[in-house]
Amino acid sequence: MSGVFATPRPVPESRLPALGGTAVVVVALPLFAIAGWRLAAWGIAAGLWLAFLLIGALLHRVQLRSDNLAAAGLVAFGRMTRAVALVAILIVIAVADSGLGLPAAVVYALAFTVEFALSLVAYFGGEAKA
Repeated sequence: MSGVFATPRPVPESRLPALGGTAVVVVALPLFAIAGWRLAAWGIAAGLWLAFLLIGALLHRVQLRSDNLAAAGLVAFGRMTRAVALVAILIVIAVADSGLGLPAAVVYALAFTVEFALSLVAYFGGEAKA
């Protein structure tokens, strides 16, 4: 396999993608207020986004080296689990109160999508390892 997907790259900085997702959450607040939507839904999305960022910051502190397979496994498992766990919380809230859970899920999903897209751009736009 060759090409852009087979070329190893260093892990890019995660600040810009996190700021992009956070901007989505911040911009959503005045939209909720103007539209008269429940601010509690925005609060849930903002709280879950904050949890997403905090867990990501903790995982970022784990030292990844080629000789430390346990650390790599912990980071991979943590990154997958945080997304699934936070979406599960949104599903539980949406089942209990769709008027609260659905808007929260939309804001969270948009923030996640922007963060993910910016992360992909940062990774594939970076210099390839020699």
